[in-house]
Amino acid sequence: MIAFEEARARVLQSVTPMLQSEMVPVHEALGRVLGQGAVAEFAVPNHDNSAMDGYGIRHADLHPQDAVTLHVCADLPAGDRLSQAIGAGQAVRIMTGAPIPAGVDCVVMQEVVQRVGDQVTIPAGQALGQNIRPAGEDIAKGALYLNKGVRLTPAQLGLLTSMGQTSVAVFKRPRVAVLSTGNEVVRVGNPLRPGQVYDSNRTTLLTALQALGVEVVDLGLVRDDRAAIREALERGASQADAVISSGGVSVGDYDLVKAVLQELGQIDFWKVNMKPGKPQAYGTLGQARFFGLPGNPVSALAVFLLVVRPALLKMMGVAEYVPPLLRLPLLEGRLRKKNNRVDFQRGLIRYDAQQPGVVSTGGQGSGMLSSMAAADCFIVLPAEAVDYAPGELVTVQRIDY
Repeated sequence: MIAFEEARARVLQSVTPMLQSEMVPVHEALGRVLGQGAVAEFAVPNHDNSAMDGYGIRHADLHPQDAVTLHVCADLPAGDRLSQAIGAGQAVRIMTGAPIPAGVDCVVMQEVVQRVGDQVTIPAGQALGQNIRPAGEDIAKGALYLNKGVRLTPAQLGLLTSMGQTSVAVFKRPRVAVLSTGNEVVRVGNPLRPGQVYDSNRTTLLTALQALGVEVVDLGLVRDDRAAIREALERGASQADAVISSGGVSVGDYDLVKAVLQELGQIDFWKVNMKPGKPQAYGTLGQARFFGLPGNPVSALAVFLLVVRPALLKMMGVAEYVPPLLRLPLLEGRLRKKNNRVDFQRGLIRYDAQQPGVVSTGGQGSGMLSSMAAADCFIVLPAEAVDYAPGELVTVQRIDY
């Protein structure tokens, strides 16, 4: 049995990014990984423009103590441009986003002026350059504005579009095959007999993989039969870059996945000093990476989120694939443990008196999927015995699908 930190490090060290890229339309690139850095071909904004609705003036026309009245020579909506420069004693009515005309070096917000006909009175106290957004204030021409290896968000796709991009280079997606095993596991829709459970793990894993943005191969539900498991693993290895199974990696008489893996491929490790998720296997099936997850629903999802997901993110080409840890106060209850395993308890981040903190979601059994469904984070308890009281800081890792 190896430590959790060593297990994840070995997995991450063994996987490599899939660096082949392809061009896809920007509107289809949500969640895809940027294959090359994006460089600005023009500045944003590409001209000095007004930060608000108001009046563009020459600062030299102002008096340091008294208001001045100027002649409004033009109206300038956003999208239009004034061809001539404004002269002494003139002002231009200007809308937010409109290009700054030649001669204007100050924009006065409309709420502080008084206008009568084509005359506008400007109060004293206006600053040179106020309310003017200079060209390149957001992004300079030639600047790197998105780094290679980012997983594209709606805001980043909007940014690409604002830079005139209709398509974007992204890394090709890895293909991941998924199967469930176990004679006690039945498909949803069939009646449950005593001792049977529905195949929730496959639903959880398939949807988590879809959210991640990989290509998914569903190998179905496989009974506890050596030949059937062998056929499923061979099929997965031939079709996918990674194979994920749930169940069959513990020490029971019918835990056959580990035995078949030993015949078909190589096992790197199969016990990890963590809770939940102690029985898990990692190795290779031909060219494919193999992740054998526990059969208990919480254990399977915890191992996926803590070990498998970072590995798949790295395969996808994501630059930052290890989730960050936070330190937050425990808001209520006590957290105690005596075992020598790292314990990933399910928690919920809350705000108490404007301060973030964390609470447990309740029962922490490896079969209690309701506590995982209610959680948005793991409370990470170290391997040594601990006893945390309310107010003490605990280590937290957000759950991200």
